Amino acid sequence: MELSKRLSAVARLSGRCGSVADIGTDHGYVPVFLVREGMADRAIAMDVNQGPLARARQHIREAGLSDRIETRLSDGLSGLRSGEADTVIAAGMGGGLIIRILSEGKDAADTVMTFILQPQSEIVKVRKYLAENGFAVTAEDMVFEDGKYYPMMKAVHGVSEPYEEYEYIYGKKLLEGRHPVLYAFLCRELEIRESIIRKLGMHGESERAGQRLLQLRQEAGYTRQALSCFDGCD
Repeated sequence: MELSKRLSAVARLSGRCGSVADIGTDHGYVPVFLVREGMADRAIAMDVNQGPLARARQHIREAGLSDRIETRLSDGLSGLRSGEADTVIAAGMGGGLIIRILSEGKDAADTVMTFILQPQSEIVKVRKYLAENGFAVTAEDMVFEDGKYYPMMKAVHGVSEPYEEYEYIYGKKLLEGRHPVLYAFLCRELEIRESIIRKLGMHGESERAGQRLLQLRQEAGYTRQALSCFDGCD
């Protein structure tokens, strides 16, 4: 079993942990990898649906890890008891769902040390939720796979650093580390927005087009701010 580039990055970001709970585990690949590679002592593979849990159980049995990885039917963190896991992984789901999982599962989340989050959407909302609800992002990573960019983050309980809006959009730690995948993403984003701005400008400024131009120019401004953390976009 070989992890995808995205899931490999998620696993690396988690680092060494005692017990990990993988929320929305699907095939159970991440907990199997973490336990097999000695990065976690034990794991709980959790999912809201029986189908993914059945697939996860099969992969866990094939890996010979049934004594160290438990599967559990759970909507978010509802099936996780306080103190059962020091690390929680929530990857490959929408940002709104991640926020719901953390807010509705607050009692369990309060006893978890580390959160590895990989939102597929609404990442700005996730970063703002963390900053406003007692979480600090300590590390971020980003990979490019199958034509898509996947940002992810490690968060712990603590006071968040101040953020500028462009840092919420693109990731403060990614920018501080001058992440090469983020750089490629920013260059693409700026090129796309500038192309649309040019095309809209050629058709005159109706009220609707004018509003869209204002939005695009603001977005391009945030992208340029982010690129200023690098040497520029060639």
